[in-house]
Amino acid sequence: MPDIVNTEQAQAWNGPEGAHWARNQDRWNAVNGGFNGPLLDAARIAGDSRVLDLGCGSGQTTRLAALRAPRGHASGLDLSGPMLAGARARAEREGVANVSFLQGDAQAYGFESGAFDTAISRYGVMFYADPVAAFGNVGRALRPGGRLAFVCPADAALNEWVAAVASLRGIVPAGDFARPGLPGMFSLAAPNRIREVLTAAGFTGVTARQVAAYGEWGHGAADAAEFVLGTGPGRHLMEQAAAPVRTRARRALTDHLRAHEAADGTVRLLSTSWLVTADRPVVP
Repeated sequence: MPDIVNTEQAQAWNGPEGAHWARNQDRWNAVNGGFNGPLLDAARIAGDSRVLDLGCGSGQTTRLAALRAPRGHASGLDLSGPMLAGARARAEREGVANVSFLQGDAQAYGFESGAFDTAISRYGVMFYADPVAAFGNVGRALRPGGRLAFVCPADAALNEWVAAVASLRGIVPAGDFARPGLPGMFSLAAPNRIREVLTAAGFTGVTARQVAAYGEWGHGAADAAEFVLGTGPGRHLMEQAAAPVRTRARRALTDHLRAHEAADGTVRLLSTSWLVTADRPVVP
């Protein structure tokens, strides 16, 4: 991959974390899919739009964007080779022809100026080492008047999966992984930070609206607990613990998640996010 600035992220998403997400793409789509409709509606994709999907992962939002632009094209960009392989395979199986997938770092990728009408992202823009540079690069890839729309997590306290992981404190060293302003899942959790970054990157008309959706984390509390512990943060916690402690942690998380089981056994956790829109200004 040329022009990689976020090297630690590239290593993670081409290592165990990327492999986990690629294997579990359907499960992650069940977790995050409740935001697809609000995101795509906010993007205002037209029938002939050229769409860039940032941090597209296994490509569900890229394919959905392509279906909204049957005379246009959707390009998904991600660091992760394993997830992009899954994205290409799924697009082919579903017969979505007006898509392509690119491996690279949005912070430094050599986009053609004005190549896209719209840029979207579902949870793919929080990990840049230099977010102003990254969004500035994305802005240059948009035509004048082009639109940016993305979803990013709001405050950690408003996300029930965080409470689930936090329930393990006192058993394993859960710590505080929700640090607004630093690269990571909650780097854009504060709306003032969102406006500051996007304004500095050259965008105008920045809006941030709070949206919430329930995600499906598994069937039964034990299944959902195994899934949570298989994610990057979960694996990190469990790798630091001895076997008896891991057993206690698994049991405690399962107990916590039982309160979130629906009548059919599905474990649903509420996620709260910012739905952000902004525009590339039209130069007089």
